[in-house]
Amino acid sequence: MVSILLVVVVILALVFDFINGFHDAANSIATIVSTKVLTPFQAVLWAASFNFLAYFLIKDHKVANTIAKTVFENFITMHVIMAGLIAAIAWNLITWWLGIPSSSSHTLIGGFAGAGMANAAFMGVNPFSAVNADPIIKIVLFIFLAPVIGMIIGMAINILIMNICKNARPSVAEVWFKRLQLVSSGALSFAHGGNDAQKVMGIIYVALVASKMITNGAEMPEWIPFACYSAIALGTMSGGWKIVKTMGSKITKVTPLEGVSAETAGAITLFVTEHFGIPVSTTHTITGSIIGVGLTKRVSAVRWGVTVNLIWAWVLTIPVSALFAAGVFSLAKLF
Repeated sequence: MVSILLVVVVILALVFDFINGFHDAANSIATIVSTKVLTPFQAVLWAASFNFLAYFLIKDHKVANTIAKTVFENFITMHVIMAGLIAAIAWNLITWWLGIPSSSSHTLIGGFAGAGMANAAFMGVNPFSAVNADPIIKIVLFIFLAPVIGMIIGMAINILIMNICKNARPSVAEVWFKRLQLVSSGALSFAHGGNDAQKVMGIIYVALVASKMITNGAEMPEWIPFACYSAIALGTMSGGWKIVKTMGSKITKVTPLEGVSAETAGAITLFVTEHFGIPVSTTHTITGSIIGVGLTKRVSAVRWGVTVNLIWAWVLTIPVSALFAAGVFSLAKLF
């Protein structure tokens, strides 16, 4: 029998996925909007379509499996999952309101881990024994590696394109790069949907296991991917204009050529990490890619003050979300 608590947790998970969509919509559409290839409304429809397209083409849910293994099964309860989701939703809304492109992925992971650690403390054991070190270490490493990889690929693609097209007429080249940006932004949105929707799939799967609806290791019910891809696509359609401004113009000015380079670099990074089941941040990846194309012009083309503030937000996301989730779980246990 389906419990009310399970229904609440699934609804919270899909609400988080929806918020993830509009919070991270800026990652997919910022450059294509700032270069005026599409209007904001056209851009979110374009991005949402590719978010949902991933449902039909990505059937190997390695990222979802990694998220599901973040906290050991004997420390997972429905209240742990609920506290983690509440913390993740709150941090996402706070950073969206402030226009900070923080990572929805790391917010969710931090919340889940923090609630699990709080549960371990209530059980009278070492809180750190609740979390699985292997996925956590990978996730923390890629806070720094994903933007660096995106930056390097972005620089390489931008330099390659500039050398190939150095004799092209600027007006003709710009027309072609605006067309190509439709392809590159679509690829980035596809990779974003495939990577980020899986994180919520992992949480819902764990909730079904914790509520004894399925056994651990059982095949994921098909309604979970469908619901998660639908939620993130609908969230993307609702936009996230505060963060669009930060991503599209505050880090560096972006031309259509640079937009193609940054989006392609971001998509490549996300495809590779998704293949290996590493839950990286779309936000971190595309930010690194935008910085990379900016560096091909000159170091001063990147607004480093804005970038440093973003890095602080990235570093703080997991511990702040973990602490908040631990607090929510503790209140639930006490009251």
